[in-house]
Amino acid sequence: MRRKEREITDIDEINSIISRSDVCRIALSDNNIPYIVTMNFGYTGGDENKLFFHCAKEGKKLEIIRKNKYACFEFDTDHQLYKGEKACDFGMSYRSVVGWGNIEIITEEEEKKRGLDYIMSHYSDKVDFTYKKSVLKRTIILSLEISEMKGKKA
Repeated sequence: MRRKEREITDIDEINSIISRSDVCRIALSDNNIPYIVTMNFGYTGGDENKLFFHCAKEGKKLEIIRKNKYACFEFDTDHQLYKGEKACDFGMSYRSVVGWGNIEIITEEEEKKRGLDYIMSHYSDKVDFTYKKSVLKRTIILSLEISEMKGKKA
């Protein structure tokens, strides 16, 4: 990072940014053509350090993942616009996390449930869920194993 004073290295602060984020953006690449998509997510944190996403059984992101499992992800939160007298006096503060890892399609039913549990827990106060078999059959769960991530405050 060019401006080291803006870098966030504390894992607790990085985890806080992730937990307060509403969505995660994942970036994929298909023959050097970038593709980014905004998704709901769940985060394991800790030693496992994975992100989980859910999606329909077909679509462009799945086509790309089947060819290239390397992905980038991004979270941002705490946005605050600062207005100024002139156009270039405007600015925005925020906190963000960017990271990289390998993303894969989960096929095993118990792992699908576990991924959905993390996703559902992120958006609710619950930790115990049940899923209809019909829903599990038509839902794809993606697991992104995080290899690196960095935080930033601006």
